[in-house]
Parts: sequence; C-alpha cells; structure tokens
Amino acid sequence: MSRIARAEVFASDEIAMVHVMSRTVRRCFLMGYDHISKKNYDHRKLWIEQQLANQAQYFCIDLCSFALMDNHTHQVLRSRPDVVTELDDREVARRWLMLCPIRRDENRQPMEPTEFELNRIINDTERVLELRSRLSDISWWMRLLCQHIAQRANREDNEPGKFWQARYKAVRLLDETAILACTAYVDLNPIRAGLADTIEGCLFTSANRRANELKACHEVNSSATLAVPKNASDSEESTIAEAKVLHSSHLAPVELCEYSVKPGPQMHVQGTRCSDKGFLPITAADYLDLLALSALQQQTGRSTAASDRMDLVLARLQITGDVWRDLVKDFGRLFNTVAGKPNVIDSYRSLKKSQRFRPRMRVRELLAIS
Repeated sequence: MSRIARAEVFASDEIAMVHVMSRTVRRCFLMGYDHISKKNYDHRKLWIEQQLANQAQYFCIDLCSFALMDNHTHQVLRSRPDVVTELDDREVARRWLMLCPIRRDENRQPMEPTEFELNRIINDTERVLELRSRLSDISWWMRLLCQHIAQRANREDNEPGKFWQARYKAVRLLDETAILACTAYVDLNPIRAGLADTIEGCLFTSANRRANELKACHEVNSSATLAVPKNASDSEESTIAEAKVLHSSHLAPVELCEYSVKPGPQMHVQGTRCSDKGFLPITAADYLDLLALSALQQQTGRSTAASDRMDLVLARLQITGDVWRDLVKDFGRLFNTVAGKPNVIDSYRSLKKSQRFRPRMRVRELLAIS
C-alpha cells in the first residue's frame, strides 16, 4: 500500500504539530561512530543542531523537540502560519534570503540581503505569496535541512550520491496525549538505545539543552552535565566541548500558559526562534521530571512510583502509569500517519480527500475510553 501524501495530513496554511524522522542511507552510522570504518562523525550532529538553530530564526515554525542519533534524527515541529501573517513583505523576503542566501561571507555564513535583492522579491506579488507559504511549510524546513547536511557531508567524504535514505517520515500529532508522549519518546531516544543513562548524558537532544539551561539559571555549572568519557578521543573531546556552548534559545518554550498569556502568535522579540508559545500544559522543570521517571521506567521495564506532578499530568490525560510507559516506549511503532487517542483519530479526516485514519488495535487497547 502506497504512503498517503503529506498534503493530506498537514499543510502550510494551518497550525499543525508534526513528528518528523529522517534516516541515513542504508542505516549507516554517518552521524556517529562507524564500527566498520572506525571513524567518528559526531561532529555532524553539531552541524545539524547549528542548522536547526539557524532555521528556527527565519522559518515560522516552532522547534519543540529533537534528538540526533548516529544514523537518524527526530524532530517535533509546529507550523505557524499565524506568525507569517504578522510579517510584512520586506521581512518575508529578508528571511527567505537568509535561508537561501545569494551571497555568503568567507566563513560561508549568509550575508544580509541588499536593497536590490530585497526589492526583486517585494515587487513580485506572486513570489511573496509563495515565500509566505514556504516559511510555515514543514516540508521546506526538512528540504533545506537535509539538503544542507547531505551536501556538507558529501564534500567532507568526497563522495557523490544520497546521504539520506528516503523522504522523511511524518506523523501528525492530533491531541495533547500524542504531543506529550511523542516529545518524551523523542527526548528519550538515546536512553532507549542504550547510549545514555540520564537526560544529562543525552548530548544531542532538546531535553539536554533544556536541563542545561535550567541548571545555568540556578547558578549551577552546566558544563558538569557533559563530562568527557575517560576513553574519548581528541575529536570526541572537541565535539563534546563544542556541544557545551549550545543552548536552548532556538527551542520553543515548554509551558503553554493557557490562562496567564493572551492567545495569539506571540512572536519572539529577540528573533532566535519563531515564537514564545509553549506546547505542553506543564513547566519545563515538570517535563524534565516526567522524562526522568519515564527513563527509569524504560530501564527497569516496569512502572515506577510516580511523583505528585506526574500523577497530575497522567490524570489530565486520563491514562495510567503502565499505559504511559508503553506509549512512550513504542510510540514509533504504534502510530504511522496520525497520532492521538482512538476517538480523536476516528473523527479526523484527510485534508483533501476526506479519508479516514484507523488506529492500530494496540492503540485502541492502550487508550480505550473508560
């Protein structure tokens, strides 16, 4: 059965939360330690995160969560066409020319566009409309990200051909349960793969960046969370040292302040990310506590004693600790095109052909309505 077109699941003109995943060709370890060639490509994870930070400045898309593994990447993105409407034509043109620059400096960084370059776009009404759509289009986000990393890696290896195995996989997150479970699933990827034991040890994840930021705010030396392994090579030490300076300012805030903040685009004033709108009904500290308990569940294989705050979160979602454990552990297997509670999936229709989506039987068993 052919995969349903992405245009049937999400579009650039609507706000949508989407989990996207890309895998390297033949599942080779092209972004980590390759046991065959004995080469370490961890520095490419730095490339990806730096590119994510760059795109977060100019796209009208919230980067909610990410995890960079040795042979694949995970991201949770939220398209924001409402933010695009706040931009004038000049800013639309400027942002696009910073994403796809005509000129670069000696360090290959985009240079600010000239008046002539801006006016060539501004004076073309159809072109401006097209670029407005692209700025909130998740497919364009993935296109520029994958293209940039593939070209850079191929130049480094002096090799032609594909770097990514195929087009990215995308799953739309339809409700609060799917959003929380998916972000936890993404952030816990290194722990589930046995590459780390704690959130602090998951170097290239959004959870690690948020944890470092919180510790820095409490005047704790955040570099302590990125200890260099005893057997690390010089290149690995260099990569870890560079990872220490990365922060979370390009990430969307965790907490969705439902009652204290007025609804609306909430554009980010400093311009390091799309907006200041959160995506979960809990604080960043509570989310990290939930991840820590979930990580313990993954490692022990059984439900653990939950904290009061975790109990409140699960009560809001109307699920038990055992269901939460299985949901986070097997999220990638449970959901294919759309994710959510069975009744939400049953009521959702594709955007153009109004097709139904049917959840797996295991999903119905886990998330049965009591």
